[in-house]
Amino acid sequence: MNTITIRRAARNDAAAITDILITSQWFTYDKLYSKDYITKLIDQYYSVQRIEQEIVSINEQWHGYFIAESNGKIVGAIGGGMTSKTAGEVYVFYLDPLMRGMGIGTRLLDFFTKIQKYTYGANEQWVSVAKGNHYGIPFYEARGFIFQHEELAYGTSKEDQDISLKYKRDIT
Repeated sequence: MNTITIRRAARNDAAAITDILITSQWFTYDKLYSKDYITKLIDQYYSVQRIEQEIVSINEQWHGYFIAESNGKIVGAIGGGMTSKTAGEVYVFYLDPLMRGMGIGTRLLDFFTKIQKYTYGANEQWVSVAKGNHYGIPFYEARGFIFQHEELAYGTSKEDQDISLKYKRDIT
């Protein structure tokens, strides 16, 4: 049985978090987007230097990264922030594709939700899921998130055809 630990990320976790984020990008979006587009997103958001900075830059708008470890190996990462006084959002959440279906994602989301609720006062939680993401959509719906609307994904243009489905759940 694997021992799972959930904790706040430390600066020395940046390379392992980056590896999880990149591996998960390819796994999740390989059939949705072009290789050029995925590469552009990875180059823009998932460098070790950027992740290091995001680990130590903690405030209401960005709570830092929280990670799941299995026997000392980082297998998942989640991060987000408050978008208003009472609304939290999950901005990034990925799990090692080989660890899917073991309850690790649920534990990581539950841990992060408690941070948003009890530390920052959130009573609702939002998430953006790529349209066509057949891994993320059922996961969030099974955890009480309800579809609200579509919008262009963060940092994209109409030409990218990257549409996000916005979901929300109450966490009171």
